[in-house]
Amino acid sequence: MSQSFVYAFFRREPLAGKITLALVLAVIAWVSIGNLLMPSGSLFHVSTYTVTLLGKYFCYALLALAIDLCWGYLGILSLGHGAFFALGGYAMGMYLSRGSNGALPEFMAFLGWTELPWFWLGSNYFAWAAVMIFLIPGLLAFVLGWLCFRSRVSGVYLSIITQAMTYALLLAFFRNEMGFGGNNGLTNFKEILGFSLQAGGTRVALFALSGIAVLAVYLLLRSIMHSRLGKLIIAVRDAEMRTRFVGFRVERIKLLVFVLSAMIAGLAGALYVPQVGIINPGEFAPLVSIEVIIWVALGGRATLYGAVIGAFAVNYAKTWLTAAFPDAWLFFLGALFVLVTIFLKDGLAGLFQQTWRKKPPPSNNGDSSPKEEAAV
Repeated sequence: MSQSFVYAFFRREPLAGKITLALVLAVIAWVSIGNLLMPSGSLFHVSTYTVTLLGKYFCYALLALAIDLCWGYLGILSLGHGAFFALGGYAMGMYLSRGSNGALPEFMAFLGWTELPWFWLGSNYFAWAAVMIFLIPGLLAFVLGWLCFRSRVSGVYLSIITQAMTYALLLAFFRNEMGFGGNNGLTNFKEILGFSLQAGGTRVALFALSGIAVLAVYLLLRSIMHSRLGKLIIAVRDAEMRTRFVGFRVERIKLLVFVLSAMIAGLAGALYVPQVGIINPGEFAPLVSIEVIIWVALGGRATLYGAVIGAFAVNYAKTWLTAAFPDAWLFFLGALFVLVTIFLKDGLAGLFQQTWRKKPPPSNNGDSSPKEEAAV
């Protein structure tokens, strides 16, 4: 990363964004040191449970960034990003299920299968998984986006189509004959790249990698939005017909952003699976995609840092409420969305911007007219 890019980034980045990035770096350092170097009896020790929990939050933040790109900046309300997240998770889960010896997954042996289906070939190689976590979500997004955008499907109709796609995949992956473990999904993972997934060092490495991925994707998306492409994305969102009449291929811009967003969601799912130890069709549930929308709405659309803040805030609340008041969690989630829609239309990011907005400097003599102040 060049020095000029770093200077331009920090000059343009809002204060809240700088604080968010600094906090992400601080959490990565604090948790890693606290778990690996501090003894278990120390006040500064971080438990393995906390490491895994925060690693999940980082994966959720990645998914929220994908939605913020698609919904916040491009204006496409996708209710299907849970599917891209799950497909990335299944690609990683297929690799983890094979192990270093490349044996049949346990569920196949239980069902009496003697050989792998053709789409499992190569799944015992990490390079295969690294390609599939981007290729499969990206390919699905490309096909769906090409069909919808060329037909100029938009608004609520596009949202319904993405949700229908998610539900269709949910029903398909529930079937045992699909070859993905049915309703139990893929689980009982032992190792990744030869390292035990139960080892504390491996869990910290996965946690830190998830945090670094959040930083990398954040910087990538911010650089895109500061570029000419970013200006076109905003133009498509705010004045699609005018952008089309000027001569730009709006469909191609939408397709590019939609595919990139799906690939980021696939990366989030791939980092999520080895940390939680399971991937099942429940990740395709439409409620998952709707929850992500609430994260971004709470944090603030088209800010990036708002997506990260919203993902952490809502999921921390979910972790606490599901333990303290398990029957009230969904009521809280619904009430939160209603309150944000009514009172915080720009989310927490809008609240921060109002708080930190600089006041105009006072006049020297204190009696200048509004016109004179405007002229100054």
